[in-house]
Amino acid sequence: MLPVFIVFVTLFSIGHTARAEQPLGSFGAWDAFTEREGNNLLCYMASEATKARGNYQRRGKTYMIVTHRPAEKSTNVVSVEAGYSYKKDSEVEIIIGKDTTKLFTSNTTAFAYDSKTDDALVKQMIRGAGMTVKGTSARGTPTTDTYSLKGFTAAYKAISAACKV
Repeated sequence: MLPVFIVFVTLFSIGHTARAEQPLGSFGAWDAFTEREGNNLLCYMASEATKARGNYQRRGKTYMIVTHRPAEKSTNVVSVEAGYSYKKDSEVEIIIGKDTTKLFTSNTTAFAYDSKTDDALVKQMIRGAGMTVKGTSARGTPTTDTYSLKGFTAAYKAISAACKV
């Protein structure tokens, strides 16, 4: 999944000094990484949507990311990078099996409202096989993205072990 690696090198290095990103491995549809933010360790995993649907002219890649920042006592932070700017004050729906979770949006990214929701989403992703993400662009275009959860648990164990969480 080299394209994911290249995108994350770009995303996480914009506006920052040189970072030492280290791949932990590829696990099914998920890639896992560590890097340093100053003296602090950051561990994250990411997957690109397997299918991105919507009636749009242009759209960047869309990713699901789970991040641990142990120095900040921050774990399981779930975010969705849309590949477009979300509609102002809109929400994103993540559907895993029978569970639907809403996230708030900020420009091109969606986040859970609180850590309890992040934790619940990670548990759902561990149990699930697939995930659907529904959002609306700033231009009002609805999108539906599909993610595979194959390899999620292994990637999650890798970042959790690396960050000792």
